[in-house]
Amino acid sequence: KINAMKKIFYYILLSAICILPFSCSLDEESRTEIDKTRFMLNAQEAETVLLGVYQSLVSDAMYGFNLSILFNMATDCEQVEGSTTENFRIIPSNAFNASQSEVQATWAALYKAIYNANDFMEILKQRMKTYTETDKQLAYIYMAEARAIRGMCYFELVRRFGNVVLMTSTAMSEQAPSTFVQESPKVIYEFIEEDLKYAIQNLPYAKEDTDRQNSKFRMSKGAALGLLTKVYATWAGYPIEDHSKWEEAAKTAKSLIESRQHDLLNDYEQLWLNTCNGIWDPTESLIEISFYSTTAAGGASDACGRIGKWNGVKTTVIAGERGSCAGNYKVVHPFVIKWREKDLPEGQEVFDENTPIPDKRYNLSIANYQYSPTKTLYAKGKSDTEATALKNDCDKTKKNKEKQNYTPAKWDIEKYVIYQSKLINNDKSNVNWYFLRYADVLLLYAEALNEWKQGPTKEAYDAINKVRFRAYGDHSHDLQNLNIDQFRKAIQDERAYELAFEGHRRLDLIRWGIYYKTVKETSNSIRSWFTDNNGNTPYNTAGRYTKLGKHELFPIPQRDMDLCEQFVQNPNWN
Repeated sequence: KINAMKKIFYYILLSAICILPFSCSLDEESRTEIDKTRFMLNAQEAETVLLGVYQSLVSDAMYGFNLSILFNMATDCEQVEGSTTENFRIIPSNAFNASQSEVQATWAALYKAIYNANDFMEILKQRMKTYTETDKQLAYIYMAEARAIRGMCYFELVRRFGNVVLMTSTAMSEQAPSTFVQESPKVIYEFIEEDLKYAIQNLPYAKEDTDRQNSKFRMSKGAALGLLTKVYATWAGYPIEDHSKWEEAAKTAKSLIESRQHDLLNDYEQLWLNTCNGIWDPTESLIEISFYSTTAAGGASDACGRIGKWNGVKTTVIAGERGSCAGNYKVVHPFVIKWREKDLPEGQEVFDENTPIPDKRYNLSIANYQYSPTKTLYAKGKSDTEATALKNDCDKTKKNKEKQNYTPAKWDIEKYVIYQSKLINNDKSNVNWYFLRYADVLLLYAEALNEWKQGPTKEAYDAINKVRFRAYGDHSHDLQNLNIDQFRKAIQDERAYELAFEGHRRLDLIRWGIYYKTVKETSNSIRSWFTDNNGNTPYNTAGRYTKLGKHELFPIPQRDMDLCEQFVQNPNWN
């Protein structure tokens, strides 16, 4: 599990990065002279430095914003606010180019995190020779944590950028940029696999951890097994399509499931109460990015992430009491319609305001309301005095433009965050981010079995129906008697509902090889649904700019293309 800033002071060793103008993003060597012989003389000091490696993951360029929210939009479930490509809209519209600053920043931040992990492991390998036996036992765990973080960063690089450079040591940063070459994705995936297998062998399960004094939000055996499952499923999909990895994905997920160390929480809403308040529960949370603030009333420097601020419920500011939430992250309305209508009672063809929605996740995932200037928390089903409801979209007198103002409800700061710990800030929050949940692994297990066995097995049905049972509260909606194609489609839909807005959809659509097709179909669905006699037109900027064979990958940043002479740009980005 990923922890951020759990201690105020870190060793400067891993944070003093000062890159000279001639450096490329791969050169993350510290230019500040540091006497490293004085660091990590025992396990306690090593752990403090390790927390600095974890800290690499919380900036805006990492999971504070780009890798959690900004880079994952433009799908059949979510889109950015507005009808232009100006400012923050350019990336979620797929209208950016290879010189886009956010792309460069994330590429550099991922390699910085990898450098920090490499640096930590190299020093630890030398230091632990003099450790006591107890400290050596901890050192192996810390080494495994660092390798899991490195594997996670390379996973982000390979699935988002394709052909990337493999930096296996800090010494490589001394190379001239012109000497760097890109490795094939296969080589990168094999390296990730090796890192995660080491982590699996050397990390304890979160609930059995008796070695680390504090294992909250830290990598564990369950985290590494779950992440490797996701790696194999992505490796098996587009563009690599090594279908032999479906078997590996299924077997890895099975190891996690049969360990009985993790499970689904009984209450879906508890997930969001937990993550909005920094409550650690390793039952379902496998990898969670944890943000921390030292004060509740400080400025932007006191907060780490944008979770709930950008992708939460639109909220107005109350001076001295709460910050605003922009609500720039919008739910695609045809997705709302599809979700509601998938469980219509037999014989009913159209949803209306009296139609029950048996899937409990719907109202916990989609907010058709926003917060007015009052500060009282909103309670669904009660008076509308606390929040301003966006008009019921079943009302045909209301404009469709209002219906495009729905936002995710999972990170509803006003509803979930304990008031005393809220940040009075308009941009940042200390709400956590789930990178990987046990529910995700269950669905990956069902998917992998279906692809490996060329049809759903009993275990595949058990896995997906376990997720659906929590959603519906009974077995009346269990899946059965499906062929391989029907089950594949059921998995694709279930992942949309269970993991809505959690950063998985775009990457799922890409690995399924249907990203471009889905974006275009979504744009057409919005156009078909959106009818307005007042001259308003539908807007879906991603549908306008997305190109086949281009936006399945991000571009290699232009700055690195210019400096690294042997680099080859991704297709259609030149």
